[in-house]
Amino acid sequence: MSALLQVIAVGSNLVLVADKVPEPKYERSCRAAVEAAAMPNRNQDACLQDEKAAKAKLQQEWGEFTGTQKSHCVKLSTTGGFPSYVELLTCVEMSKAAAELPKGSSAAGPPIERSTVGTGTKP
Repeated sequence: MSALLQVIAVGSNLVLVADKVPEPKYERSCRAAVEAAAMPNRNQDACLQDEKAAKAKLQQEWGEFTGTQKSHCVKLSTTGGFPSYVELLTCVEMSKAAAELPKGSSAAGPPIERSTVGTGTKP
């Protein structure tokens, strides 16, 4: 019986740990972003402030996202580059918004009619 309680206790701790906002080292992401920035007023301090604000927002809203959204976005935000809270936040917000679209709707919106202006043809 005590083995079963230990398994349940350990399992519940794993769920709690998995449901926390990850803590990537985003400083390298800011250094790389600043080096590649085309905007002169974009410096490392501004990037670090954005990362801290994104982390705070993620900590507030983390429970609103599904496990699938979280795990997909964590993998995506840490693959092929430096991790970023801003990227993680953007990903989970977009995933949540996409999941909330009505069935059969298109994220692109209604079809756009092709313009016939300047083509010499009539609609």
